[in-house]
Amino acid sequence: ARLVESGGGLVQAGGSLRLSCAASGFSLDRYVVGWYRQVSGKERERVSCISSKGDHTYYVDSVKGRFTISRDNAQNTVYLQMNNLKPEDTAVYYCAADLWYRDNYCPSSGDYWGQGTLVTVSS
Repeated sequence: ARLVESGGGLVQAGGSLRLSCAASGFSLDRYVVGWYRQVSGKERERVSCISSKGDHTYYVDSVKGRFTISRDNAQNTVYLQMNNLKPEDTAVYYCAADLWYRDNYCPSSGDYWGQGTLVTVSS
């Protein structure tokens, strides 16, 4: 059982990317899912989270109005649509899933973590 992220890449500032977090070997529909990002040498940052049914979402202030998290439980996948990307969004993006959530419907610790996908935004 694992999570696999995809959709990262190189994009110019102002551009868009859609990240996918696909679960294999287990059903994602009972799990809260979060997107996190990390820049080398810095702490991991929580970016966005979504409840198991998709009726509650959370965004860090720096991405509000630009990023949208969604899920398709039939496809066992959670998405992060990223618009109007900025150079400061450059990072490795990870998804995590947990049966338990803490504040803002974000994973408590992460029963499952993906391997990460690199997003690079050029100025």
